[in-house]
This record gives sequence, C-alpha cells and structure tokens, in this order.
Amino acid sequence: MAGARPEQAALTKDNDLRQTSQTRQVVESMVDGLNDHTINGIETFFASDFRWMGNAGCGTKNGVRAFQDNWQRPFQAAFSDKVCIDEARIVQGEWMAVFGRQEATHSGDFMGIAATGKRVEIRYMDFWKVRDGKIVDNWVNVDFAHVMQQLGKDPFDGQGWEAFDRGERVAPRPKAKA
Repeated sequence: MAGARPEQAALTKDNDLRQTSQTRQVVESMVDGLNDHTINGIETFFASDFRWMGNAGCGTKNGVRAFQDNWQRPFQAAFSDKVCIDEARIVQGEWMAVFGRQEATHSGDFMGIAATGKRVEIRYMDFWKVRDGKIVDNWVNVDFAHVMQQLGKDPFDGQGWEAFDRGERVAPRPKAKA
C-alpha cells in the first residue's frame, strides 16, 4: 500500500487495562443469562444506550429494547432448546471477544424457512465493550448462511467458494499488473 496508512485500532487505543476482571465478570454473567433464555431482566447487563451491530441478515439494534424485541424474541421463536457454547474467550481491559456456537432446534420460522425440527449449529463471534460495569457495544457476526445450509437452503445459489475447496470449480486469480 503506497502513501499514508489508515489509522488502526482507534477503538482500543484508550483501553483501560484495569477493567479486565470487571469486563470478564459482566460478559460471563450476561452469557449465563442468555443460556437461561432471559429476555426480561437482560437489561441488567447493558447500558441504556447499548448498541448491537450485526452482520447482514442480523441487523443493528439500538438500545436494549430493540435487542430484546428484534433479536432475542425472534431468535428464540425460531430456535428452541438453545445453548451458547463459547469455544474461546479473550479479554483485555474494557474489551472481550469470543467465538463459539449455539446448538438449537429449528422450531419456528427462520429466514422464510418453516420449522424443520432439525438440530442446528449456529456459529458466532462477539466483540463487547464494557464501560462502568455495563455492555455499551456489541459487534456480532452470526453465520446465518451456515444455518440456512443446514436447513437445506443455499443462500449462495451454488456460487459459494466452498466449491473451490471441493475441487468443483477453479478459483479465479487476479489479473497480472501491466
């Protein structure tokens, strides 16, 4: 890359490392609440101006009420008997990151797919920022494409790059510079 470089890690440049234990405790308690299927009462863990920022298909939720109404309730309507399993957690100061999976039963409408009763794996990554003992921001990536594939729907219409991995298609290469 020629020229000036963009600023990197702007959100963590003032990370207060003294907050590591509190951040871990807040997030771990919140995850326990999610595993208990808590909706009313979950606001205990979130700041009033909490932001939940998801990937395409998930949306963005501004405030706890939007998180409850537009994420938790629809998610629990689509998937029952769910449990969150964080496979790795990293915490430093005001920040905590995790990747893991939820295991659940597809028991209601999801992305236009009627309930199948299938047990599915829902992979995710979360990045939380905690300030004053409350979660203020949550960046989320939920692998809805993987869930849809488990339910028999290919969101990529056969054009997913897994075909390269299986040897079914040849991966394109960038054009050579002149």
